[in-house]
Amino acid sequence: MRFSAATTAGRFLPQRWALRMGPLLGRIDAVLFTADERGEASRMSVIAFSVRIVSAVIAFVSQVLMARWMGSFEYGIFVLVWVTMVIVGNLACLGFHTSVIRYIPEYRERGLMDELRGIVLASRLFVLIASTLIAGLGALGVWLAAPWIESYYVIPFILGIICLPMIAMSDLLSGLARANSWALFALSPTYLVRPVLILLFMALMLFAGYAPDARTAIFASIAATYATTLGQLIGVTQRMERQIPAGPMKVHFAQWFVVSLPIFLVESFFFLLTNADVLMVGAYMDPNDVAVYFATVKTLALVHFVYFAVKAGVAQRYAQFTHGDPQRLAAFARETVSWTFWPSLLMALLVLALGEPMLVLFGPEFSSGYPLLFLLVFGVAARAAVGPCESLLTMSGNQNICAAVYAMTLAFNIALNVMLIPMFGLWGAAMATAFAMIFEAGALSFTVWRKLGIVMLIFVPAKGAA
Repeated sequence: MRFSAATTAGRFLPQRWALRMGPLLGRIDAVLFTADERGEASRMSVIAFSVRIVSAVIAFVSQVLMARWMGSFEYGIFVLVWVTMVIVGNLACLGFHTSVIRYIPEYRERGLMDELRGIVLASRLFVLIASTLIAGLGALGVWLAAPWIESYYVIPFILGIICLPMIAMSDLLSGLARANSWALFALSPTYLVRPVLILLFMALMLFAGYAPDARTAIFASIAATYATTLGQLIGVTQRMERQIPAGPMKVHFAQWFVVSLPIFLVESFFFLLTNADVLMVGAYMDPNDVAVYFATVKTLALVHFVYFAVKAGVAQRYAQFTHGDPQRLAAFARETVSWTFWPSLLMALLVLALGEPMLVLFGPEFSSGYPLLFLLVFGVAARAAVGPCESLLTMSGNQNICAAVYAMTLAFNIALNVMLIPMFGLWGAAMATAFAMIFEAGALSFTVWRKLGIVMLIFVPAKGAA
């Protein structure tokens, strides 16, 4: 026997209530127990969203404590260094952390076990080597550029670079887990375990007498990143060995690299677009302003997590449906827009209602970021209104045009930041981010319609497709 929300309600609630709640509870049962592809994608998205919600709480609490412990200036230094390391670590995968999500289901579906074993091993070795080389070049670059960098950033950046190989490997392992629909293995190390360990190691170091500054926070982050990634490597490896029998392997590295490169560009532009505002604030303003802006963005992150959760749950299914019935792909894609928009709208209203007291927790000076939320939320809503368009384009073989869209959006965003931050400060960064996200949403939705004939827009009926 299994649990059923509809049956349980019928047993324990008054009949009138049970009848009214029946359709909703039936949909919950369908999400939890349906064995088809839609059910699996729904479960993946629900698990991903649940993990991101818990992660948002953990991240928020940990960032509040870090800000309280360090003060806004040192916290701003740590924030800029850590955000940069996460961006570069993700980019150091060179697209392989996403291309494996495309190839692994395909190889398993076609019974190409030699190629499956090959891509699992080759992707790990390539990401480890590439990220280590990038880390070395990054450290050399910081050392050579030290005379032109603010002195309080030099040592923290050099220390932060130590994290790069493990951040990259963690992103690849998450991709391997997503390719197998292992939602917890894909998301919990990065979004649950690592932030908790950073907070724990930071608290232990402060208790041991270390100074409450950015360097101490980065040391804690290094220890947490290595511990998390090594544990993730062991867990994913053991699980994959149980599913993939031992045998010979075939490596088509040139083919994988050619496909991964446009994906790398898409992911690069998207990741830079998501974090460009923090980096640009760091370039033009002092660490105190970086701290306030980052805290504001973190407060809004709960809304972003809906989008990322749906994206994590549906990418594999997009890849699978692309090789099947186009009508099935279109119906599923349209449905994912609703999955993204309505929960995002609800979360946005909640964040706007509670944003000011949440920011005050960081410190009294952080409340100045609250008005920015009302501007930033328009960009988040625009992105949610078109659903995970970039995943649909990437998984359907249109990664090149998707990369071009993100390149234009990133250039637009940076240009706006360069013009607006000197004139309007943090308001300029918020305006640049909101306008760029609205442009991105419109461009991606139009591209999907032109390339696939699918209308990815919440208030436009599906019959509007070409």
